[in-house]
Amino acid sequence: MGSYTTETAPFVMPVNTAGYSAQAAPTSYSAQGISDYTSAGLIYVYAGCRGRNSQEGDSFPAGAPWGVTDLKAAVRYLRLNASVLPGDTSQVFTFGHSGGGAQSSLMGATGDSELYLPYLETIGAATEDAGGAPISDAIAGAMCWCPITALDQANEAYEWMMGQYASSGTRAEGTFTELLSKDLAAAYATFVNGADLSDENGVALRLDESEEGVYAAGTYYDYLLGVIEGSLNDFLGDTEFPYAPSSSFSADGGFAGGGAPSGDGPSGAPSGDGGPSDDGMPGGNSGDSEGSDSSTTYETAADYVAALNGDNPWISYDEATNTATVTSVGAFVLACKSPSKDVCAFDALDRSQAENYVFGTGDSPALHFDPTIAELLSVNEATYAAASDWDVSYPSDWASDLETVDSLGTSIAMRQNMYNPMYYVCSGYEGFGSSTPASHWRIRTGIEQGDTSVTTEMNLALALAACEGVTDVDFATVWGQGHTTAERT
Repeated sequence: MGSYTTETAPFVMPVNTAGYSAQAAPTSYSAQGISDYTSAGLIYVYAGCRGRNSQEGDSFPAGAPWGVTDLKAAVRYLRLNASVLPGDTSQVFTFGHSGGGAQSSLMGATGDSELYLPYLETIGAATEDAGGAPISDAIAGAMCWCPITALDQANEAYEWMMGQYASSGTRAEGTFTELLSKDLAAAYATFVNGADLSDENGVALRLDESEEGVYAAGTYYDYLLGVIEGSLNDFLGDTEFPYAPSSSFSADGGFAGGGAPSGDGPSGAPSGDGGPSDDGMPGGNSGDSEGSDSSTTYETAADYVAALNGDNPWISYDEATNTATVTSVGAFVLACKSPSKDVCAFDALDRSQAENYVFGTGDSPALHFDPTIAELLSVNEATYAAASDWDVSYPSDWASDLETVDSLGTSIAMRQNMYNPMYYVCSGYEGFGSSTPASHWRIRTGIEQGDTSVTTEMNLALALAACEGVTDVDFATVWGQGHTTAERT
């Protein structure tokens, strides 16, 4: 049973909630399904939680913040019964992918947040032990693959990272969404410059205007360029050439999911939301499949880099040291990371994205939630209206939706804070310091995914590294992987 005892064994809790879906509690566990965990000396707990969909007349509402509330209640229940359970209930770890990765990050960031107390009390969650001492819902660690999170600026980050380099579909010239995309990209610079992010050496990270008049310069841009370059160099160091794309490693569909409970619960494996389609990168795996359909074999690393460069070189390669230098974020995006979502990526014009449902209510199952979009639509209404595809209802739609409150009278703005780990762990937010964050973090993302910006996970890792109480942050973005449980090897 590994090196743990019945007194020291930690608890692991999967969060299998793709697209912020519900997780049904199992009726039983399969010994075969959870043997990978128990043989390592871990205690496996698959807790049920509500998802994104809230319907009129439901006895139990859904959406934010109910899913995380339910997971917190499960942690509190374990601690209420610690005296009759094996293991160390102070050592609880969550793990998940995509929407599950987001909620795993929330479990790690929101420990003992007072904002959740009214919701916990509403469902009768344990708040005190038998002796009257408060019960904590703070956890020890969180594993997050491709977390779809930081929704307060996810639309803006998406257009800054990818949208501003695209010129088709909703980003085609002459459309109002092309104008909105550019404005959202500029708004992201405003967010970055007010977020109080710093690198490992304490250098403040900021975005500046480049010679082209867009925010593609400054210390933040340079840091992101280093993340991209580091990911490629990790790949070159990890990969044995000759290399065929079909041999690229994909952890999806088994890596995290040995623990499948039986009965009514879904698979124990954190699953995807339906990743983007292959974007044509050599060796790429932009979706959730086991590699690319390409039959190309790259004999050397130099051949592989040459294929990435194509007719417009953006990588220089030193064969003697097997290292690459990346010169442009935009060139990387055009070659490897095309956007797979329209403008607006998470707060859709027609309220059709999963995240619109996360902030819905029983009376209005899907709602707009991004105040930056609302402001841009209002301020720039005349300019947008002169372009194609404009709908006069857009400004009022956002304005009215943002006034909606949930069944406890909580605004969308506050519910969004409750579902944003950055609100708790980044010093640029009002909620910084109002929770007990997990000490241990492991964050992985596929660099090619079109589901969210690379900056989503990067910003979270940066904020955590500077957050008091966090002892280790293991972050990597994995080359050649998409929206999956990406791992380097």
